[in-house]
Parts: sequence; structure tokens; C-alpha cells
Amino acid sequence: MRTDTCIAHRGMKHVDDKDDAYYLAELQRLNILPKAHVYDPTLRPVRGLLRRRTMLVHQRTALLLSFKSLYARTTGQALDLSDVKKMEPAQAPKLYEHPANQLIARVQTEQMQSLQKGVAKIEQAVLACARELPIYEKLLTLPGIGRILGMTVTMEVGDVKRFKTDGHFASYCRTVDARRLSNGKVKAENNQKCGNTYLAWAFVEAANFARRHDEHCRRWYDRKAAKTSKLIATKALACKLAKAAWHVMAHRSDYDAKRMFPELAVKTMKKK
Repeated sequence: MRTDTCIAHRGMKHVDDKDDAYYLAELQRLNILPKAHVYDPTLRPVRGLLRRRTMLVHQRTALLLSFKSLYARTTGQALDLSDVKKMEPAQAPKLYEHPANQLIARVQTEQMQSLQKGVAKIEQAVLACARELPIYEKLLTLPGIGRILGMTVTMEVGDVKRFKTDGHFASYCRTVDARRLSNGKVKAENNQKCGNTYLAWAFVEAANFARRHDEHCRRWYDRKAAKTSKLIATKALACKLAKAAWHVMAHRSDYDAKRMFPELAVKTMKKK
């Protein structure tokens, strides 16, 4: 994917449909028109299936919160989400006295169970396809990336060779700042939505899991958060994980904490 040729488009006095069409025709005549990546047609339906899983999960979450809210309004007590997830449709009406509340409780629990079964079927189908790709098993060696996030990154990346460097991949994952500066001054707002929203979500989630369960990531996150803020530290850790994921996928190698955190390699050399 070539994007450097579009630099000449900056600074044009007229930006409308006619001038844009002329500019694109000129790029095509010179054979320098940037080429977009065409996703593998055999994997595209599987990627779409995984994206539909996100929609079903959101619907199930909305039903869980609605069920909990109804119980709190009716009884004045709190109900744990873990108890709602385990509840059977026959048990839900017993929580209420009014027939209307009993009916909505049964309907919601039936819908939640149906959505959960659909999500499980989608995960099984996508997992069977993801396991056939070599990058999936390598991604699981990264801290914070489990089965769902591994499938998400595998399906959204496709051919990792289209990213020349780890920086290009991190930019595609929306883990870097979008700035347009001149002489240290902000001249315009860049497009912050340029990139893949699913990869952006995946690596932020991976950063949150990694800072809780991986010792090296937690130490690095704590140092970064002390200097900046928790939000910036989480985004910075997501950027490091995205770059590490590119190396893992591009070189077909396992995750190495010493390459992600150079200070670990320095400590190892001092001990020797």
C-alpha cells in the first residue's frame, strides 16, 4: 500500500469533486495511484462473522444490565451480574411478584441464553479457521492476548506483509497520535479515525489485561502512568503490544520480553 504519493495533493487551492477526479486521473495516468489492500476473499466472510459476534455480545450485555436495573428498581437491592448470567428462564420469574415483571424476566433470560449460544457457535467457527493460520499461535505468546483477541487480530490483519514496519502497523491500529505540526505548532486536526477500529479495541483490551497479569508490563505501565496519566499509559502500552505483534507475525517468532522492554536485556547483561 503506497501512501507517500498523496503528499502532492496537500496544498491544493481547490478541493471539490471535479478537481479531485482530475487529480486521481492524473495519478492513474502516471501509474502512481496508491493501491488499496484487497482482503483475502476466502477469509472475508469469517472476518465478518467475528465482527457480528461483537454485535451479539453488546446486545447480551444490554440485556444483562436491563435485567439488573429492573431488579434494583423493583426490590431496592443489588444483583450481581455473575448471578444473572447463571440464571435459568424458569428461575427468573420467581424474583418478582407482579406478572408483568415475571414475564419480562423470563423473556430476557431466554434471549440472553439464545445470544450466548450464538456467540459460542461463532467463536467455534472462527477459531477453527484461525488455527489454520500460522500467526494465530504466535499471537497467543503475547501478554494480554487470549483466544478472542488472538482471533480478532488474526482476522483483521490478514496479510501482515502489507505493513512495511512495526510503526506502520501501530498507526493502522490507532495506537499512535494523529498530529499535523509545522514549526512545533498545530496546523490542523488529523484524521483520528484513520485505521482499524477493531484492532484499536483489541490492543487496548490487551494492554489492560497485560498490565494486570504480566509483571514486566505492569512495571512499565506504572512508570509511564506516574509521569503522564493512566489513559496515556494504557495507550502507550497498547502501542508497544501492537509493535510486538507485528514482529511476532512478520518473523513467525515467539514473544520476547527483552525486545519489548530493552531494560530487561541490560539487567541480564549486568548479571552476567
